[in-house]
Amino acid sequence: MNTPLSPVTMNKLQRHDLLTLEAYAAQRSEFRARVMLHKKNRNVHMGEYLALSFEDRLTIQYQVQEMLRIERIFEASGINEELDAYNPLIPDGKNLKATLFVEYPDVEQRKRELARLVGIEHGIKLAVVGHAPVTAVADEDMDRSTDEKTAAVHFLRFELDEGMIEDWKRGAMVTLASTHPEMRETVTLSETMRRTLATDFT
Repeated sequence: MNTPLSPVTMNKLQRHDLLTLEAYAAQRSEFRARVMLHKKNRNVHMGEYLALSFEDRLTIQYQVQEMLRIERIFEASGINEELDAYNPLIPDGKNLKATLFVEYPDVEQRKRELARLVGIEHGIKLAVVGHAPVTAVADEDMDRSTDEKTAAVHFLRFELDEGMIEDWKRGAMVTLASTHPEMRETVTLSETMRRTLATDFT
């Protein structure tokens, strides 16, 4: 007798969900355009230098496909390694997963700011009106900061309880904030973005 798969397991990417290198090469332009349009309402800027990109199954599939293409990975063992690395970035129905970017185009300025913003990834908060804010859990796979500098990219998980999710779906206002003393920023999610991210809750 087969055991039913949990929603969490069903949401993860499997090898059979991926295109072969040949098929992806043929469809890459169309697939990329589709993903970029999909991500439009999943990206939010917090001030001038911070950006969050909320991930889901499609955005992670794109990242995996791109990694397989760049590294020319086609053997099952290599594909499974990439899936093991990227599947944890797909939300499981009770949380949101996001990539945090610290964006400074100038190389020298970026070096200075990454030294100034050590620990910024641990001060990103999400709040649903009527509930206490939740602080993102950062970089669960590995530390990306040292005592001297932070990284330009971090991976975040926001855990929401049932009440927060219910109010979110009802249209409650949602805000994101950076509480780092050197980079305090707050942004309110647009209605379109709130509704888009609500689809991550099952």
